[in-house]
Amino acid sequence: MKKIILTVFAASSLLLSSTQAFALINFSVGVPLSHTITGKYSDGTEIKSEGVSGTFIQVGVPMLPGIGMDSYKTKIESDDPFELETMIYNLYYLLPIPIINLTLGVGTGSTTFKCSGCDAYFDKGSASQWYASFGMPIIPLFDLHLSYRSVSSKIKTKSGSIEHDLSGNIMGLGIGFNF
Repeated sequence: MKKIILTVFAASSLLLSSTQAFALINFSVGVPLSHTITGKYSDGTEIKSEGVSGTFIQVGVPMLPGIGMDSYKTKIESDDPFELETMIYNLYYLLPIPIINLTLGVGTGSTTFKCSGCDAYFDKGSASQWYASFGMPIIPLFDLHLSYRSVSSKIKTKSGSIEHDLSGNIMGLGIGFNF
């Protein structure tokens, strides 16, 4: 009976200590894998992404909302090369579920077109998002997680007469460290 109790205690301690929900501080860093733009230019033309690069960072403590920042650039398919630069600040909550790490968050920030002459023609646009991240512990203190972000964004011309919808979805992959 003593061996059974010790085995159950050891197994449950290992499981609970390897999840972010029972850590004192969690830190996560990730990268975007793909950016699908579902919005369209003002004339109805589809906007296609040629790739995305950047980082997702978040820091938090249990039972309180954590903070994070997403910073990434998306190459837009075009004859003239240009990018969509996005910066979003997040609040997130790590749900206290043993074994899996489920994170839900919201954020707000800005988007801008980056090209020669873009600053003279386009205003900085607003962006907002919600996101979910699903992580699994890979070794004690570390987890690997996949995230899905739904971003809503619009950019207007300086005259305000034209508005482009740059909303879309972003998939990301990251690693978390819990201590």
